[in-house]
Order: sequence, then C-alpha cells, then structure tokens
Amino acid sequence: MDMTRLKSLLYLPANRASAIAKARTLASDAVILDLEDAVQPDAKPDARIAAVAAALAGGWGHRALFLRINGVGTPWHDDDLVAAHVDGFAGVVAPKIETAAQAAQIVAHAGGRPLLAMIETPGGVLNAPAIAAVPGVAGLVAGLADLAKALNTGADPERRPLVYAMSAMVIAARAAGIAVFDGVCTDVRNEAALRAEAAQARMLGFDGKTLIHPGQVDPCNAVFAPSAADIAEAQALIAAYEAALAEGRGVATHKGQLVEVLHVAQAKALLARL
Repeated sequence: MDMTRLKSLLYLPANRASAIAKARTLASDAVILDLEDAVQPDAKPDARIAAVAAALAGGWGHRALFLRINGVGTPWHDDDLVAAHVDGFAGVVAPKIETAAQAAQIVAHAGGRPLLAMIETPGGVLNAPAIAAVPGVAGLVAGLADLAKALNTGADPERRPLVYAMSAMVIAARAAGIAVFDGVCTDVRNEAALRAEAAQARMLGFDGKTLIHPGQVDPCNAVFAPSAADIAEAQALIAAYEAALAEGRGVATHKGQLVEVLHVAQAKALLARL
C-alpha cells in the first residue's frame, strides 16, 4: 500500500460498535481503531477484543484499517501488539515514539505490520529523521496537542508555534521516502477550522490528516484532493513538456515559465492522487 495516498485517517474508539458501523459507510481513506486515548483503562481489554472482531469481520472496502496501540511501557502494550497480528489490519499506530529504538522494537513485534509512528514530544521531533529511517516505519503522524503541551506554547488557531516541528516531520518523512500525516483538529464542529488546518498541512507537505469526527472526513478529502484547476494545470504542464520533446526543442515553457523534469514529476505525482 502506498501510504502517501491516504488523505483522511479517522480515529474511532475501538469499543464503540455504533461508530465502527458508521465508519464502514464513510469516505475516509483509513480508519484507526483506537485502544489508547479514546478508551478508559478498565475498558481496554474489551476494546482490544472488539478491535480484533472488527478486523476479522472485514467490510472495510477501500479503507485501510489500522490499530492504535497503547504506548511502550504501559500494561496493555504487549497484548495490543499481539492483537495487531490479526489479518485485516494494514498497520499499527503507536503513540509518543521518541527514539528509533522504540520504533524498531514495535516493528519487530508487530507481526510484519507497517508502523505509523506518532511524534508528540520534543524528543520525538529531534529524533524524527532516525525514527523515519527505521525499516518498517511507513509514516509519521503529528501528535500536536501533546507536543503543544510539552512545548508550553500559547493557543493559536494558525498553529504558528508548531510550524517548525511540523516541517521537521515532513522533512524527516520525505528524506526517508515515507508518508506523513497532520494531527487532529479538536474543534470538531468547526468546518472552517478543519479546512484551514488541512490547507496549512497540505501547504507544508503533509500527505493527509488524522481526524476525530465523521463530519471532518469529506472536508478533509476535499482539501487534500487535487482541485479541477490543479488537475488541468498539471495536465497542461505535462503536455507542454512532451510537445517540446516531440518537436526537438531543448526548452519547454508553460505560461511563460520554464518547465523542467522536476516540474513534470510534481505534476504526475499530483495526478497520481486522483
């Protein structure tokens, strides 16, 4: 699976049968059954059983199904990793990954499942390149609420105190050739806020965004999907380059701008997201 093509990744409490049933009808590219933050400690064993049942039952269609496990060092971590071996899970999401060694440990015990490593601490940001380079790590996920708390930042709807960390994650992911996903928008009833965060994330280079409410799925997909104008521009740029090659011209231009191989590659990458 090409993780970079996932635009919308929806978290669900693994013990909420009604939410799981609804998720099977949504247009999210991925669903993350959550055993961590969304589940109270005494409910975690039953939630794990429910997550396994949902994976085995199938019916997820085009959606990739992930399991968010509890963190390294928690009482539930080992059993969660065993559950992740079940057929039906496309990968594991692990919280608060701070070192490459932690990521490698999870990969080694995840039954061959790819790992999406959550970067939620200053240490995780500083070690993001090493974490991203671990074989088996397929993506980084920004955990911005915990990161903002750790950094003691002020509240800012434009997320300016976090832009450096977000860009660091994108750079680490791109250097390793893996996916990278934005954190959640907690203002779940505010579509404008969700769209603004998604647009910022796309501008910074993120592949998609994690979500916590079904109503966020369609707006997120709309922001991260190429627009009709984007598609037309990419097609025209590619056509201009190919016409120059066919005519033996050494230089291709489009709308007065020089077209180089890298521009063509970017245009083809955009069209591949359709």
